[in-house]
Order: sequence, then structure tokens, then C-alpha cells
Amino acid sequence: MTKFTKCFIILFISLACRGTVERKTVDNKLDVWDRTDIVTPSTPINTKQILIEGSLPQVTEEVTGRQLVDFAKTLLAIPYKYASSDPLEGFDCSGFITYVFNHFNIKVPRSSVDFTNTGNEVDIRTAKVGDLILFTGTVDTIRIVGHMGIVTENADNLKFIHSTSGKANAVTVSTLTDHYKRRFVKIIRVLSDK
Repeated sequence: MTKFTKCFIILFISLACRGTVERKTVDNKLDVWDRTDIVTPSTPINTKQILIEGSLPQVTEEVTGRQLVDFAKTLLAIPYKYASSDPLEGFDCSGFITYVFNHFNIKVPRSSVDFTNTGNEVDIRTAKVGDLILFTGTVDTIRIVGHMGIVTENADNLKFIHSTSGKANAVTVSTLTDHYKRRFVKIIRVLSDK
């Protein structure tokens, strides 16, 4: 196998869980790569609002992290399918997250990389059920978000639910193994704190 072929395979694998990337304009001027369009609330948001950096908070019914996880677990074993957010076909990682949040009428980005500047970053030790955990793609040296999941518990051993193209090749619950620790980017909170 040539070096070019190996590089191409590694690049393809690293992009496999990124979802689709769409170029979107805001006010016919800015696109998703220009993060100057991020709006950060200057005052606290009440508990019936959702925090999504990059857009104004969206008022919705109060949703808890436990509700997100309980619904997400109803999707266990649905197969992995690249660029899909359809449970009848399968999910990629961001398609799974989008589907879960959309179930509660919460708008979130469709692509995992677009979560880089979404929500509020929290320390991994204070991660709560329902927070999102972000990872690099399969190549841990490329420090761009390419995979994600929802924290299901964080007692002594953090666990998260995600759609993976790995061994399970489906929606599954995983622990933060050395493999994922090397790829870990950050934890973000999208739901309000209360």
C-alpha cells in the first residue's frame, strides 16, 4: 500500500463521524467557519431556556439531562450509518445527538465539528448526565472534534452513549477508556444548569 493510499484511508476514517458539513451564511455575510457570529448571553438564562452558543437561547419546556439520556437509551443498538440522523437507517455520531435533542425540540448543530463552539465548557470532573463529550476523530493527533456522545453517568467512571463506527457499529454506551482519553477534547453543557 502506498503512502498516499494510507494517508487517504486515515483521512477518510478521521472524517467518518463528522456528519455532513454545510456552508451556511448568516445575514448573507458570515459562514460557519467565521465564529464572530457567536452570541453569548450577557445575563443568566432561566431554567426553561436552552444554552446554545452561536444562537439566541431557545425557550422550550424544561428538559433534564436524565430525560435526554433515558430517551437516548431507547435507541441502543440502532446501527451506525455515516451522515444519517434517521433511526430507520442508522445514525452517525452527530446525527444521533441531533435526533435526541430534536426529540425535545432543542436545536443543535448537525455536524460534530460545529459543536466546538457550542454550549458552555465544563471540567470533566463536574460533568453531569446530559452533558456532551467531544472527541477528535479516529486520529487523536488531529485535534479537531470528529466524534461525540452524551454523558450517562459520572460517578467514579464516566460513561457516555454514542453512535460509533467502531466495534459496536451502533448506538452503545462506553466508558472513558484510554482510547477515548487520548481523543478527549472537552465536555460541554447545552442544557441550562438547573
